[in-house]
Amino acid sequence: MATNQEPPLSPTKRALLALEQLQNKLDVLEYAKAEPIAIIGMGCRFPGGVKDPESFWQMLHNGTDTITKVPRSRWCIDDYYDPKPQTPGKISVADGGFLEDEIGAFDPQFFGLSPREATYLDPQQRLLLEVSWEALEQAHIVPQKLFNSLTGVFVGIGANDYARHLEQAGVSDAYIGTGNALSVAAGRISYVLGLTGPSLAVDTSCSSSLVAVHLACQSLRLQECHLALAGGVNLILSPATSIIFSQAGMLAPDGRCKTFDAQANGYVRSEGCGMIALKRLSDAQRDGDRIFALIRGSAVNQDGPSGGLTVPNGPSQEAVIRQALKNGTVEPAQVSYIEAHGTGTSLGDPIEVGALGAVFGSSHSPSQPLNLGSVKTNIGHAEFAAGIAGLIKIVLQLQHQAIAPTYISINPTHTSTGQIYLW
Repeated sequence: MATNQEPPLSPTKRALLALEQLQNKLDVLEYAKAEPIAIIGMGCRFPGGVKDPESFWQMLHNGTDTITKVPRSRWCIDDYYDPKPQTPGKISVADGGFLEDEIGAFDPQFFGLSPREATYLDPQQRLLLEVSWEALEQAHIVPQKLFNSLTGVFVGIGANDYARHLEQAGVSDAYIGTGNALSVAAGRISYVLGLTGPSLAVDTSCSSSLVAVHLACQSLRLQECHLALAGGVNLILSPATSIIFSQAGMLAPDGRCKTFDAQANGYVRSEGCGMIALKRLSDAQRDGDRIFALIRGSAVNQDGPSGGLTVPNGPSQEAVIRQALKNGTVEPAQVSYIEAHGTGTSLGDPIEVGALGAVFGSSHSPSQPLNLGSVKTNIGHAEFAAGIAGLIKIVLQLQHQAIAPTYISINPTHTSTGQIYLW
């Protein structure tokens, strides 16, 4: 009687099959460790009346300078301004990048908060709630359907001006603690939406919001969460920090970040909030999400020994760039645009450009330049939200297939818009 049974595999073939299966499993694990992360939604508020990504792009495309005088709703600049640098108790610059007064227009009941609790709620927390909701809306995700889901929240935040204001006013209330704790800035988003993934606040100074994005990507790849909200926020509600920075000589007297400019002499402080919704690429494709851009690789390090605590270290910057490229399996020649930190300081900018030149110089040429830009020439330095502003700018440029102009200088005899080229 005939049978359809195949002859048993030889020991050698069984061993080869087992090796192939193990290799397949290893390939899957290796891909999971470096899977691209899809940006599927964005929300933002930045100076110049920017309330969403669309108005942000319009402002960037027009090359708008959004820096203004300090609004009286923040403090009376006449009481603090003194053009003489390092005058005790004074600020040597009267300008900044400020959000419009809508930061006070908050609907607490929409987020399940009582009017009393909202009174003591840091406006940064209010902005994060609103902008996170808007990022989910752009991703076509119904926030209510995220209840009890493995969704992570990663927020760059460090300013505590509102707590200082309440303290100076002599106010005492139980809600002040939760309303102004930086950790609660992330936790409140998770609580309001019922999210059970990782939830943390990140303070690494100017890199906070980008480190938050890096941690979100790592968390997604480790399967700690299946969706992540990441970004940062910064509001300037008190003159105290500006006084300190003025004493340190960090602020530009003319109130502009003159990135890559020979006239660079410091930066101007600004505000903003940006949040992005992230998924693993495979999940975004499976769910039919609109994918705005991919994050292929990122890396984090520290300057280590340098010329001073706040002085950048060129070799360290070069190392982290190379590591990010390696993690994303991207070759330097494949990169055509860099959104630089570019604060407009005479010390920091040359170090940054030097590190970029070391990594990308040999792979680029006048016929294949590396374009450099910095959103700080438009909106100033948003500090804890600076990185997410630059990241959203890059995504918008990819969407519109255009490089937004970089505002070079405010000197009427030296004003131009365009890109800086590095080769």
